[in-house]
Amino acid sequence: MSAKEIEEYRTFTKPAELHKAINTLRGLVAGINSDMNVASSEVTELVHWCELHAHLRDRHPFSEILPVVEHAYEDGIVTEDEAKDILWLCNNFADNSSYYDMVTSSVQFLSGLLHGLLADGELSDREITTLNAWIDANDFLAGTYPFDEINSLLQVILEDKKITVDEREQLMAFFGNVIDFTSSYNLSEKDFFRLREKYSISGICATCPKISFKEKLFCFTGESYRAKRAEIADVIARLGGKVRSSVSAKTDYLVVGNAGNPCWAYACYGRKIEEAVNLRKAGASIVIVNETNFWDAVDDIQADITD
Repeated sequence: MSAKEIEEYRTFTKPAELHKAINTLRGLVAGINSDMNVASSEVTELVHWCELHAHLRDRHPFSEILPVVEHAYEDGIVTEDEAKDILWLCNNFADNSSYYDMVTSSVQFLSGLLHGLLADGELSDREITTLNAWIDANDFLAGTYPFDEINSLLQVILEDKKITVDEREQLMAFFGNVIDFTSSYNLSEKDFFRLREKYSISGICATCPKISFKEKLFCFTGESYRAKRAEIADVIARLGGKVRSSVSAKTDYLVVGNAGNPCWAYACYGRKIEEAVNLRKAGASIVIVNETNFWDAVDDIQADITD
């Protein structure tokens, strides 16, 4: 692609690019400042991000934002006040944009937040707590990728109020699926690839999902602890839903058989789960649910019918 073609492409995509860049920067700065101690490596990461987006310098609102960011890190230190100033400025411009809906903006922010939390290559307890607070405050993202997966991991990891080395690395392994390594100076995709191989985190069942049946499409994988596949299909049909043997972009719920294992607590394996995760990454609204949650929803509806 020639320089002229690239410039023409940028002109065409500028609204989307600008919006994504603002939200990602908001998340990046929030993540970097989450432990109230901005390390030199985190400043380097912010500098690198600005250099990669220097082509936006003459475009509003980056003509206003980038000088403020550059002034903040010119002495090699980004103070808490400077970080707050950057966030305030970014939030003002982001709030005034109606180019994308709240879900798109928030997912872009989340991607930047994860990048910022890991900007120094480490993940502290305070940073994990910050992420958990953000997840709790943005539960309208339930059903989207990677919100459900992160929410489920955090629920399990924080349950005993202790964070082990393995649990910390599990989070980092999953974050490696979301972070854009091409915009990072400090983070190595190879390192995260090794973590992902070690923990094999792919599909995570949603925590406390809202399950409805009327005109919804279900798919089942794994062994059920309660019923045979034909019996499950009959239950879903009686409640107004449909069952298919394969996963597609039209699938509403992939139910993962429990068979005594709390699948919401660890990485789920299997072809259907992998397909569902890939479709979720592409924007499909498939919800991966644990069988226990599925039967809870069935029992609740049947109890209401009986009453």
